[in-house]
Amino acid sequence: MGRISISCLLPASWHFSISPVGCPRILNTTLRQIVVIGILAAAVSLLYYSLVVIRNKYGRAYRDKRFHRYLARVTDTEATDTNNPNLNYGIVVDCGSSGSRIFVYCWPRHNGNPHDLLDIKQMRDKNRKPVVMKIKPGISEFASSPEKVSDYISPLLSFAAEHVPRAKHKETPLYILCTAGMRILPESQQKAILEDLLTDIPVHFDFLFSDSHAEVISGKQEGVYAWIGINFVLGRFEHTDDEDEAIVEVHVPGSENKEAIFRKRTVGILDMGGVSTQIAYEVPKTVSFASSQQEEVAKNLLAEFNLGCDAHQTEHVYRVYVATFLGFGGNAARQRYEDSLFTSTVLKNRLLSKQTGMTSDSPYLDPCLPLDAQDEIQQNGQIMYLRGTGDFNLCREIIQPFMNKTNETQTSLNGVYQPAVHFQNSEFYGFSEFYYCTEDVLRMGGDYNAAKFTKAAKDYCATKWSVLRERFDRGLYASHADLHRLKYQCFKSAWMYEVFHSGFSFPVSYSNLKTALQVYDKEVQWTLGAILYRTRFLPLRDIQQENFRASHSHWRSFSFVYNHYLFFVCFLIVLLSILLYLLRLRRIHRRMLRNSSSTSLWIEEGLPPQKIAGPL
Repeated sequence: MGRISISCLLPASWHFSISPVGCPRILNTTLRQIVVIGILAAAVSLLYYSLVVIRNKYGRAYRDKRFHRYLARVTDTEATDTNNPNLNYGIVVDCGSSGSRIFVYCWPRHNGNPHDLLDIKQMRDKNRKPVVMKIKPGISEFASSPEKVSDYISPLLSFAAEHVPRAKHKETPLYILCTAGMRILPESQQKAILEDLLTDIPVHFDFLFSDSHAEVISGKQEGVYAWIGINFVLGRFEHTDDEDEAIVEVHVPGSENKEAIFRKRTVGILDMGGVSTQIAYEVPKTVSFASSQQEEVAKNLLAEFNLGCDAHQTEHVYRVYVATFLGFGGNAARQRYEDSLFTSTVLKNRLLSKQTGMTSDSPYLDPCLPLDAQDEIQQNGQIMYLRGTGDFNLCREIIQPFMNKTNETQTSLNGVYQPAVHFQNSEFYGFSEFYYCTEDVLRMGGDYNAAKFTKAAKDYCATKWSVLRERFDRGLYASHADLHRLKYQCFKSAWMYEVFHSGFSFPVSYSNLKTALQVYDKEVQWTLGAILYRTRFLPLRDIQQENFRASHSHWRSFSFVYNHYLFFVCFLIVLLSILLYLLRLRRIHRRMLRNSSSTSLWIEEGLPPQKIAGPL
């Protein structure tokens, strides 16, 4: 019997032979189906495993990026890792009226999502302390000698240079922003000071410092930066699908023909210092004006800006109302009150031939001082003696005219335009005097309740000065509360109440005001808002790099899957070829068996075997 040699489609080393007669019929129909199904199952399993590995790799990276944004709030008190090459830095110098402070900020590489802002936080040294330094006096003191300004500010920049890694200096933006003290200087003196900074600083420091990085900012800009900083720390610029989050309907400026969008509700801020009071809040809907004059005034009070890195995207476009009221701070208001009191009392004494307040035996009875507390007003060499009666309600009535309200609609303090506040869907934070008035003595800072605050203020004002002093000596008030706070707490409580409810027209039932000194246990400066706003276009660079990496990464992952597909297809083709070849051998084997069987029959019958026609 012949032997069949199998070598086609196989390497030479795999050459073998099988006997046609002894060839086992292993390739029956059922077994062939099992083999094919097994091969397909193995191929699908390997493919599924590959896809799962890829998805887990990139999916986990995406989840880590999202989780990092929320983790940052917990870890931002840790020391900054200056060895991290992906960390960027920025510097802001706040040149105020009494001194200058430098703040160093840092942020990781942008996550590549154009909808997200940079995750900026304050840099911290090895001891976990914020990298901040202050010097005195204010920069405006050098108005007559501007050539000394660069030497004055050099210690601040040297301090920052020590903390920012040397390799990062050239890409670290430096902003020198001057506020109140510089605003009152003539423009020529402002220009001379700024020119000295722009000329000398690049000679001694390698920071990224261009002509637009040194300027005198307006009170409106400062208010906008403060508003940005608070809302950024509170996470109000982030996107959310959480139904528990408060949202607001917004008509984006410049897109009146488009549908309104819904996003997180931002918070407004109220800040009452010693000299001025400031209010800032988002105006989500298009405003209307009672007159053309009011519209002209409103242009100086409404700021429209885009915090996003793409000017064509409107989801981070905000319209914010900012107004600053000089003379409406706690100390300035008390001074205005005393000046008015002195003038009116002297006039009445002259008209009525009395000596009220001119001697300690006949003091002027002041309802805005605690009961039996004594005080003096000195003007033009004269002394006016005061004694408190502690009447909170009467004090409120007396100071109401100092609000300078008008009958015109949509106005606040001094008759200044103020767009309507949606009280049912709004939230405000009160800082500085709003916090001191509620917490230092009354010990009720936090969530503001007008009824509880009024009762506590009444009780305090009506308490004898000797009792208040005794409580102070026993340490029952805040650690930083002093005798000045105790004496003028009654007046400032009434002033804060009137400014909030009468001046800004918040109803007494308003319950969404929180008085605070810090946010997330740290003081939020307007400089944070400034660096966030001025670096808003920097993510474009990171987004482009991220897209480049993502495209290459996608191609690599696609190539990985594609190569495996190709391998599996080739493998299946080879297997099918072998199966088809073996099936062909089987058919040949059967034909040979039939021919062999026919030849045997002819021989047994004595007949010559018939020739099988072969090819011509």
